Amino acid sequence: MSNGFETLAIHAGQEPDPLTGAVVPPIYATSTYKQDGVGGLRSGYEYSRSANPTRTALEEALAAVEGGARGLAFASGLAAEDTVLRALCKPQDHVVIPNDAYGGTYRLFAKVHERWDLHYDPVPLGDLAAVAGAVTQKTRLIWVETPTNPLLGIADIAALAELAHDCGALLVVDNTFASPYLQQPLALGADIVVHSTTKYVGGHSDVVGGALVTASAEIGERLAYHQNAMGGVAGPFDAWLTLRGLKTLAVRMERHCDNAERVVDLLTAHPRVTEVLYPGLPDHPGHEVAAKQMRRFGGMVSFRVAGGEAEAVEVCNRAKLFTLGESLGGVESLIEHPGRMTHASAAGSPLEVPGDLVRLSVGIETVDDLLADLTQALG
Repeated sequence: MSNGFETLAIHAGQEPDPLTGAVVPPIYATSTYKQDGVGGLRSGYEYSRSANPTRTALEEALAAVEGGARGLAFASGLAAEDTVLRALCKPQDHVVIPNDAYGGTYRLFAKVHERWDLHYDPVPLGDLAAVAGAVTQKTRLIWVETPTNPLLGIADIAALAELAHDCGALLVVDNTFASPYLQQPLALGADIVVHSTTKYVGGHSDVVGGALVTASAEIGERLAYHQNAMGGVAGPFDAWLTLRGLKTLAVRMERHCDNAERVVDLLTAHPRVTEVLYPGLPDHPGHEVAAKQMRRFGGMVSFRVAGGEAEAVEVCNRAKLFTLGESLGGVESLIEHPGRMTHASAAGSPLEVPGDLVRLSVGIETVDDLLADLTQALG
């Protein structure tokens, strides 16, 4: 089979059904399977928490598009993250996380795992010296988002992989914002890739899911054991929807990027916008690294507005075509106020986001319509 991304996304793990010839994998809506004698599994299936053919198709496809040894599909991105922490860390271990991590990730560390004596330090991951200074003998993971949510920070995956491995840690990269099409962390030295497949992979705002892809089969087996033991797996219909979304990821991402670049042009010239955060801008501090490790710069854009938090909220409220809502990565454009919505859990913490910040998930609509809506929303 060709190694082309689009070909893998459409065909990997998705051979036509041998019984009917159906070109789309069936939804195996079953909980259990007939066994060929006591202890004799039929094609490796016994119970759908452990494995389900629809989920297997998705997991094989995800591993293929990320260039990994093993893919695992979960009920949500946070279920996938929780599995990594429980499988690879123990009490008193330490993790380095981004100082502008996704609010849900921060909540998982601060409100859930901290109670079980897992230690963490938020660090600006673009500063390698700061990362090196935060590492201790107990550091098991360096946890990376690039680009970050919602400040669009960029981390050098290859450099961080080398640093992590030198200190005996693993590098985990949340690749949700970039998607497998725009960025390949495993090829840059990462050990594990995390996705909220709810976002760009699913792509249609109709399914919640998560994924892990590992560089090595051994780490994949450890995570698979905990996936089964903890049970936060993707159901067959969710797996089927996510697999359907994956097929068109490449063409969708190209359109997301095209539209985002036009939106950035509008925002950078607008007198009521004080700052635009987008790694495609030459003055973005992570621009050179992003250009090196990403195919393009993505469909997420954040910006700050004159007038502070009250005006940022009003911009969100005035938007019409940009739907006011959380999440991201769907075909429709979304607008949100991170400080009061997706990142409210980080309020009062070192990861609190600016009150004047607005985040856009730029969809694939007619771009002139998007520009007109932003113009009127900005006033």
